[in-house]
Amino acid sequence: MATTFAHRNLPRLLLQAREAVMAHTRPSLREHALSDQQWRVLRVLGEHGAVETGRVAREAFILGPSLTGVLARMERDELITRYRDPEDQRRTVIEATPKGKRLVKRLSTSIEAHYQWMERSLGKAKLMQLYALLDDLIALEQPAPATAVQTEEEDP
Repeated sequence: MATTFAHRNLPRLLLQAREAVMAHTRPSLREHALSDQQWRVLRVLGEHGAVETGRVAREAFILGPSLTGVLARMERDELITRYRDPEDQRRTVIEATPKGKRLVKRLSTSIEAHYQWMERSLGKAKLMQLYALLDDLIALEQPAPATAVQTEEEDP
């Protein structure tokens, strides 16, 4: 017997939307021998400059073990450099090389053109509404901040 759901499959819809958008971006990425993950790293660096590894992982949505391999390939291809944070030697900072920065600039042109097409097609108000709804959904689904743990004296 099939289970009836009252709501559409939101995770699947979000994945379909991502794939629909990426279908326009991937050919440009492949033309420059970049994976989706490598592009996400370059996009973070393009937006923020030199960034600590943990922040890259969070903003590019790449788990630590995968990020290690992605960064090694990017370093080999001379797209990034890695160095120790001068203020905290435990941290590693990543920065796009001049070659990586040129690639971000080149790819951003076609990606921004696609966003402009979406804006014309959907209308600016709808696109802004979509961004706002996604931001709201992300905020809604974030774990609540940890509350103070009761001390033994406070236990009932």
